[in-house]
Parts: sequence; structure tokens; C-alpha cells
Amino acid sequence: MIKNQNILIFLLAAISFTHILDFVIMMPLGPQLMRIFDIGPSAFAWIVSSYTFSAGLFGVLGAYLLDRFDRKNALLVLYIGFLAGTIGCAFAESHLTLIVSRVVAGAFGGMLAALIFSVIGDAFPESQRGRATGIVMSSFSVASVVGIPIGLWAASHWGWHSPFLGIGVLGLIFAAVAWVAMPSMTGHFQHKPLVKLTPISLVVRTLRSPNELWAIALNFLLVFSGFSLIPYISTYLVSNVGMAEHNLSWVYLWGGALTFFSSPIIGRLSDRFGKRRLFTIVGLLAIIPILALPLMPRLPMGLMLIVTTLFFILVSGRFVPAMAMITSSVTADRRGSFMSIATAVQQLGSGIGASVAGVMIVRGAGGELHHYGWVGVMSALVTLLSILVAFRVKLVNPHDPQRPNETESAQ
Repeated sequence: MIKNQNILIFLLAAISFTHILDFVIMMPLGPQLMRIFDIGPSAFAWIVSSYTFSAGLFGVLGAYLLDRFDRKNALLVLYIGFLAGTIGCAFAESHLTLIVSRVVAGAFGGMLAALIFSVIGDAFPESQRGRATGIVMSSFSVASVVGIPIGLWAASHWGWHSPFLGIGVLGLIFAAVAWVAMPSMTGHFQHKPLVKLTPISLVVRTLRSPNELWAIALNFLLVFSGFSLIPYISTYLVSNVGMAEHNLSWVYLWGGALTFFSSPIIGRLSDRFGKRRLFTIVGLLAIIPILALPLMPRLPMGLMLIVTTLFFILVSGRFVPAMAMITSSVTADRRGSFMSIATAVQQLGSGIGASVAGVMIVRGAGGELHHYGWVGVMSALVTLLSILVAFRVKLVNPHDPQRPNETESAQ
């Protein structure tokens, strides 16, 4: 285990912050990008999905490579590649060039996300992974509270390119700090390396493991349910609910601020009472805002923020115990390759969810979105299915890599 775990958590959270902000800033920029490029929901969905599809496809390559290198070196290489794609967005001048830049960012960003969770799995025992996962995932909250409002403010003053340039510069600073302060991590080399396995054979090996398939299915269902709704929240609030475009930052400010506190709490509770149990509770509660948000009529600003804030807290809260379960469903020697495959499927789930919703949603003559409520019903049903799937995922016993954790399996 790493001696100074606090430094490691800070570095992972900082890198995750820029990685998440690069992705989530695209959602509130939706109304502006649709107007500037004169595109509809389906074309905007491709801007979002190009990142996730690229991340999913290159994630298979990550499954072949990630367990072969020092975690630190792999993290730095992937992070620099991701930042190159992000900075490319800052100089994109058309719908097509923006998609190309998102493909580059996704190619490295998907593997980067997998590696972050692999580092958590290597550095923390199973009994502490919920807490560590909750802290790192709270970077989403910081991105929402700090990053999105600042990004939207910059976009309104200097154009939509400016947030991506800012993320790129900040990321280069974090990369330099990680290069100096992050310890070398080669503990996974103690296990027999999978040097003879090809990318295809790694995927086949995962396909032959029922437990890993259930974990990957859980990952896919969660992101599909979330990203069928998330990319269109800003457009729906502006076009259907009547929120002023400059007030969108309040949605992410309040949602992110409270999620900053709720994610670590959910992580600690999942360590104490069982990850499956917490996932079930949070997942069932999440169905309420999942249905309420896409059916929301014109409301006072305060009521709008209550609905959107609950959505962020509960929908993102599902991922804390879920990701702790997923990282604990495989032994350390295969965690990097497995998490890369799992993250690849996760990214594909995000892209498929956004694309399916983009086909279902119709933009009216006045710019309003139709059939968004049906997307919410689909998301709620998929959430229920994910809860059933979670009961099939067994956690690896840290004292015996070949046996499931009987205590957690019984919860």
C-alpha cells in the first residue's frame, strides 16, 4: 500500500477534476453550440458521443497495455494525450474539427479514467475503497461548483473555446505536480504478468468470467441511464422550463456543492453498511428526480434548483458504491486490464445513451424539446435493471484472491 495516501488521493482527484470538467462542460455549452453551429439535438449528441465512442474503442487497447507499465508512467502519458485533445478543442473552428478533437481526447481520456480507478484498487484495501472512491469522485462536484460556472462565464466573455484552453493549461500544471510527487506504483507486477495475452484474448477472458460480465453490465446500465438525460438538461431547462441561459451555472453550482459533501458520505456509508445495500437505496431514490426532471413544467427558480440538485446528488451518488464494487470484482493482477475494458464499455454506454435519446427527442419550431419525458421513463427502467444486476456482482476477498467476499455477497 502507498505510504502517503492523502497525497495520492489529492493527485487523483485533481487529475479527475480536469478530466471530468472537460466532459461535463460540453453539456451546458449545448444551447450555445447548437446556436453557433446551427445544429439540432441529434448533431449535438454526436459531439458528446464522439468522445465516449472513442474512449470505448481505445479502451480495449488499454486492456492490453495498462497492466504492463508502472501506474505512474502510464497515468502521465495518458494524461498528456488527453490534454492534447482538450487543447485541440480550444482551437476547433467547426462542428467537424470539434468532433475530431473530442475523438482524440476520448482516446486517451477513457484509458485515463480506467487507470485512476485501478490505482485506487491497488493503493487501498477493499475496506477503504468506498471512501477513496467517494473522495476522488467528488471531483465531479468541484468541477460543477467551480469549473462549470467559471467555464460558462469565460465562454460568455471570450467564446466557447476558452474553457477548453483553461482546462488544458490547468491540466499541464497538475501533470507537472504528479510527475514530481506521485510515487512509482509497480505492485501489480508481483503477480504473474499477462504478457502472452492479446487485446482480443483479454476481452475473451473477461467474457468467460460471469462475475466480470455482471460488473461490466452494471457499469454500462448506470451510464446509459444517466447520459440519456444529462446532455440535454441545459437545453431543456432553457427551452422548455424557461430558465435564462446565464442562470444555468446555478444548476451546477448547487448540484455540485451538495454532491461534494454527499459523495464522500455515501462512500463511507457503503464501507460501513455494504456497497450493494447503499447502491440499492441510492438507486431507488434516484428514480424520483430521474422522472421529475424531464417532466418538469415552468416553475420558480427555487423549485427548479431543488429538482436538479436532487438529480445530481442521487444520480452521481449511485456511482460511488457501484464503482467500489466494480473495482473489487477482480484480482489485482488483472485490475488494470479489466478496468480498461469496463471503462470502455462505460464510455460506449454513455455514447449509446446520448445517441438513443438524441433520436427520441424532437426539437420543436420554437426550440423546445419534445419526448424528453419518455427518455426519463427509459432511464428509470434501466436504473431498476441496474439494481437487479448489482446483486449478481461478487466482490473478491482481499485475503483470498480466488474466493468471493462472503460477507459482501450476502448483503
